[in-house]
Amino acid sequence: MQRIYLDHNATTPVHPAVLEAMIPYFTAEFGNPSSAHRFGQRGRQAIEGARECVAALVGARSSEIVFTSGGTEADNAAIFGVVAHALRTQGKSAAAPPHVITTTIEHDAVLNTCRALEGRGVSVTYVPAGLDGIVSPDAIRAAIRPETALISVMRANNEIGTLQPVEEIGAIAAEAGVPFHTDAVQSAGKVPVDVNRLGVDLLSLSAHKFYGPKGAGALFVRKGTEIDPLLYGGPNERGRRAGTENVAAMVGLGKAAELARADLAEIAAHFADLRDRLEKGLLARIPGARVNGDPARRVPNTSNLMLPGVESESLVIALDLAGLACSAGAACSSGAVDPSHVLTAIGLTPAEARASLRFSVGRANTREEIDTALELIPAAVVRQRSVGPTQEMAAAQ
Repeated sequence: MQRIYLDHNATTPVHPAVLEAMIPYFTAEFGNPSSAHRFGQRGRQAIEGARECVAALVGARSSEIVFTSGGTEADNAAIFGVVAHALRTQGKSAAAPPHVITTTIEHDAVLNTCRALEGRGVSVTYVPAGLDGIVSPDAIRAAIRPETALISVMRANNEIGTLQPVEEIGAIAAEAGVPFHTDAVQSAGKVPVDVNRLGVDLLSLSAHKFYGPKGAGALFVRKGTEIDPLLYGGPNERGRRAGTENVAAMVGLGKAAELARADLAEIAAHFADLRDRLEKGLLARIPGARVNGDPARRVPNTSNLMLPGVESESLVIALDLAGLACSAGAACSSGAVDPSHVLTAIGLTPAEARASLRFSVGRANTREEIDTALELIPAAVVRQRSVGPTQEMAAAQ
């Protein structure tokens, strides 16, 4: 059976060149990069080379890149780090506890971090997105208070792909003197990401979203931005992340960043061609189907469609049995009973959210695969609409 993978927002396969770059650091190049001898220093050199590649991808200095275990840790390090620094330096003399501004459509790595802060007495404002899945910069401006310690707004939404007006928000944050963080996990390798153009002070990346290894990520911390570390121990990562470095993962992230920077325009055009071919075909073939979120202001590889009359989790399983992988929402929420918080936040009813599928194309997808998908998906929708999700799954088994 032909297998078609259209879930690249969940994860991407490791690029062969990335794997090749990593392999030596599992074998001969095993030294601890904190060691002074040659074994250790070769590992240190590899890490610093990878750091330069990540910095180049986002337009930063290499000294501003902190390696992490992924996007979730990078988000936590940014948000907890800034707020912890504010709490430590302001102490009991502050007129009010620190205040954080974020949005209702953030990834759980941001939302749950903010909820944890609320449990510690920190005030959080959750700015809503519009029906188009985009947050208003004016709404961010209106939420700023004298005690606002951080603004965190994602660059690209992981479920619907919408690009947030980070540049405008960055200007607002700078004017107010408030540190600004963006989760760029779903935008790196799909659209240009430049920390200076965006006006951000902190930016999160995850390697496995752009053909690097799982368990590797990075946080950009602009020079002069103060954060307290999440982990305490040795002086690794300039004191910002203690622990012996995962050299192989860092090298893999660096190579993935190098590849993403080298052919970004070409790959983005490839993504858009396949995404649009799939989306137009499905809209034409499935009565009542519609795009969730703004159809223009989004990353080029992502399409989130509401397909009335279906139950998305059952449809995902039915499509998997037919050889096609897609998603009912964020990978981190797979199997959740509740409808997508992103889709309900932009105005979909719970039933509409449960009838929505996310398709995200990647480097290796072809037009031929898309054409096959255009046969499989409408057929699965017709079956489910005619017999219902429970009966369809029973028949498939």
